[in-house]
Amino acid sequence: MIRKIILSVSLILSFLSAKSQNITKIDTGTVNHAHYKIYIPKDWKHKLVMFAHGYEFMGSPSAVASPQLDQIAKIFLDRGFAVAASAYSYQGFALPQGVDDTEALRQYFGDKYGAPDSTFMTGQSMGGGVALAIMENFSKNYNGALAMCPLSSRPYLQTRKEFDTYVLFDALFPGVITPLCTLIDIHTDFKPTGFAEMGAKIEAIRKAIAKDSVKAAELARQFYLRISDIPFSLFFSEGVLRDAVIKSGGNPYDNTNTIYTGFSNDWELNKKVDRFKATASPDIIFEKYDRTGDIGNPVILMHTIYDQLIPPQFGEVNFENMVHQKGKDLFLTVKLCNGQGHCVFTAEQIGKSFDELRHWVKTGEKAKPGSID
Repeated sequence: MIRKIILSVSLILSFLSAKSQNITKIDTGTVNHAHYKIYIPKDWKHKLVMFAHGYEFMGSPSAVASPQLDQIAKIFLDRGFAVAASAYSYQGFALPQGVDDTEALRQYFGDKYGAPDSTFMTGQSMGGGVALAIMENFSKNYNGALAMCPLSSRPYLQTRKEFDTYVLFDALFPGVITPLCTLIDIHTDFKPTGFAEMGAKIEAIRKAIAKDSVKAAELARQFYLRISDIPFSLFFSEGVLRDAVIKSGGNPYDNTNTIYTGFSNDWELNKKVDRFKATASPDIIFEKYDRTGDIGNPVILMHTIYDQLIPPQFGEVNFENMVHQKGKDLFLTVKLCNGQGHCVFTAEQIGKSFDELRHWVKTGEKAKPGSID
């Protein structure tokens, strides 16, 4: 399923040439042990877009070397912007490092090519979360930001959703997936399921779901999922949770006092749910650049109507409330697209949102919320 998502984005942008004739230079290297890629267009107008990529499973190919980055960069290159992206110095949950490495690359760009006339921050998925964190902590360095399907809620809460998805599926359909006690045990050599092993496990999950569609529908409804996306959601959860355990040195999640509701028999379900105590502080990986809502310059948050990884009903609403609590509503506009999946945008939709952001920055006229065709 994850390959299908990547493929869908690639197909949507397939008409874009990775070897754009508009590019005069591609600069690659490392800054602070993080690989980077910089594109300079022929008609460079001394303007810069920083782009932050999304979550990568440990050991997966680097996003900076992917054709998808070339395709997304072209949207901004065609508008006369240079584009710079960091691979971050490590994979997995890397939001704090993404912020630091992106900022380090921005400074490197200025030292090498001269200070841009204007700088915009952009990012997708976890990279959208990087963009928001930068606007909360370093907004003085940026004119505005475009955050696409971002990890906009507090990172701990977002990853806790993965924990609850996993533990509830195991209670509803026992014996189908790897026990959570194995996954969160720092002393085991457990490795998340790879693509080669995924087929058989997906089939086992699908068979279990088919035997009780009522339970499957209840679980899907809890997390704004389609039933068909439950298997992928579980594999994503598996990878995210194992990564969090390794980086934390233990289990940062605790559901000993959690009451799960919204099912046909909440009482029986809660008796079946396995309970786990946290063995590591969540602050170890989630405290730095934790979400605050205290943005300092214009931000357009762009979301698809359906997102199986970061549902807008979960992340966007939490962030909007935090921004409101900080009295920064004047800096936030939310745009909605009819994409059916995580970060499934067309190039035109990204371009329109970016153009509205630029107009907002130039004129002071706030971009209007609403839909983008």
